[in-house]
Amino acid sequence: MRKIVIFAVTAALVITGAYFASAQRRQVMLDKVVAVVGGSSILHSELKEYADALVAQRRQMGYTSDRDPMHEALEALLQQKLLYNQALLDSVEIDKNEVNSRIEAYLQQVIGEVGGIQALETREHMPVFNYREMLRARYEEQSYAQRMQNEIVSKVSIVPGEVERFYRRIDKDSLPMIGEQYVYAHITKFPQSMNEAKQRTKERLLDMRERIIKGETKFSTLARMYSMDGAALYGGEMQPAPSSMYVRPFAEALEKLKPGQISEIVETEFGFHIIELIDQKGELYHCRHILLRPTYTREELLQPAEQLDSIARLIRADSMTFEDAAMQFSDDASTKMNGGIVSNHDILARQGVYDGARLTATRFLKEDFGLEGGKALEDYNALMDLKVGEVSDSFQTMDFKGNQMSKIVKLVEIIPAHVASLKDDYVRLEEMALNIKREQVFREWLDKKIESMYIYIAPEYRDWEFENRKWLK
Repeated sequence: MRKIVIFAVTAALVITGAYFASAQRRQVMLDKVVAVVGGSSILHSELKEYADALVAQRRQMGYTSDRDPMHEALEALLQQKLLYNQALLDSVEIDKNEVNSRIEAYLQQVIGEVGGIQALETREHMPVFNYREMLRARYEEQSYAQRMQNEIVSKVSIVPGEVERFYRRIDKDSLPMIGEQYVYAHITKFPQSMNEAKQRTKERLLDMRERIIKGETKFSTLARMYSMDGAALYGGEMQPAPSSMYVRPFAEALEKLKPGQISEIVETEFGFHIIELIDQKGELYHCRHILLRPTYTREELLQPAEQLDSIARLIRADSMTFEDAAMQFSDDASTKMNGGIVSNHDILARQGVYDGARLTATRFLKEDFGLEGGKALEDYNALMDLKVGEVSDSFQTMDFKGNQMSKIVKLVEIIPAHVASLKDDYVRLEEMALNIKREQVFREWLDKKIESMYIYIAPEYRDWEFENRKWLK
């Protein structure tokens, strides 16, 4: 499985599904080129779709802007195209299997909303295959742009002295507001049959491997039918990449294979794999794989849930403290010795963030829970039903590696919205200062690239409002 590093700064607009959904409501029109950046053009229809998505996103988040959304969308697209073209020039790599997973998840959502594939094809006036390829082009461009921006700022860091200077320089009347924050604790339990489930999974993979080796079926056929990975749609086939792009156990197994060979079962943090090396050119490995994760029966999932519900009843009856229960029963080694208090580690790890002071923070804003579909959404939903000191019923969730588990949570504290202070909100101020520093580095880089890259903006759009006037060269 590929390692994925994700970074987002305020300079970039994250294009949500609404951007693609707006394409579904397009009208037939004579399109025209609005701008060209490097080898990429911006069409009027694309600009309109982006602007509509921007308005919808703001409406959903409950805020507006004085800036014309068409003007803002054009500048955002200019930046995205520039980053995309530079990523191609620099041979930046993206995880295309992750892109495929996002495409398929969105496509299935749309198909469900419209009432089937035929209904989608009728509305879009194109086969679903063509619609998928249109989504692919856009998702890949966005992924390349985000990865390029990440490359630019990934080495930018900040030291405590800079955070203090940042705080001291801010006018006291302009200090940022910190929204309502939550401190909570949890107790987690995996099914007792986890070892048995892992063994069942390995036996399934062994059976598949045997069938492939005997020639009874093709690797790609089984991958399409059973693999729990986005590459399943392509018979498990991955884009050629160096072994360093994969997590270590996967890479080590891959490096031992010769073209046509199939690995033994490989366990990684994502599950269990069998891997077939298709060919190797230099340091690039072209392979396919089948990924399976342990699955459980309803009874196996209910067992830890029922145990946690019993523990919750004991805590509510004051027969046991939550802290003692966490130490005695929780399967989360990182929190059980600390009364079950949850830090940012797991939540940020799900978002691809693995370093920085934010990992040790125990205060969570709403957005820290990944409310745009993050795995921590279940935690948030449970907490919203609680008063301070109360304990939830058990609920099903996953850890950031995708392992199924049951959990109960306790709402420890609600910290009201307040003006940021260095003493109480250092981690938030550090994050703000770091983002400002990264944005400055990115802006300096962007100005230089605008000067050196070919950029054309059609005359009728050159008098629009641009935050960066360098686009109008």
